[in-house]
Amino acid sequence: MQEIKRYTDDASPTAPAPAANVAAPSRHRWLWQGRLGEAFWKAATLFSLIVNLILVVTLLVVGLLIFRIKNDIVQPLVVGLHGSFVEMDNATIRATIPVSDSLPVEFDLPLNTNTTVTLVQDTPIKSATIFLNGQAVPINIVLPAGTPLGISLNLVVPVRQVVPVRLMVDAVIPLRQTELHSPFDRLRHLFEPYVGLLNSLPNGWQGAVCQTTGQLCPADKR
Repeated sequence: MQEIKRYTDDASPTAPAPAANVAAPSRHRWLWQGRLGEAFWKAATLFSLIVNLILVVTLLVVGLLIFRIKNDIVQPLVVGLHGSFVEMDNATIRATIPVSDSLPVEFDLPLNTNTTVTLVQDTPIKSATIFLNGQAVPINIVLPAGTPLGISLNLVVPVRQVVPVRLMVDAVIPLRQTELHSPFDRLRHLFEPYVGLLNSLPNGWQGAVCQTTGQLCPADKR
């Protein structure tokens, strides 16, 4: 009995050894079962999952950057330029322009009228004739200064004069009516499609999901 017990005690530590050898290959049983084709497809599936996970994370990061660039840089720049060109085309130049010049005036002034003149000094009239009792009597008379005389004028007066001009002119010039309208209008039409495109793009992931599913985003609700 002692020999049997000793044999049992001596054999018991070595009994589990075969089980350890059998359990070792089970760790790689999912990937490798002795079949090359199945192992290849499992490895390819695992590699595809890892690559897809990396791509999804990369797309999320790039999407956040794209939304930030669109909201903070591209849209303010394009929309601002478009609005500036529209305002410039509708603008009006207002200024006060000083004018300083000399204008020559040359023309003939016809006069044909009756008027009254006043003598500025005593005017003698020699060898005048007056009639007394039907007889002509020669006489010298003097017309005193201030005597009004009625006369008839029928003549042409030549006017040759240089007139100085000094004045301030208020100028109001709409740019739409000048040559600047064409370039401003072309620039406005150049940026207009991009403004419409940027306004139609979502501002974030929520807007992108709403546009994809056709739902009304909270930002669009009134």
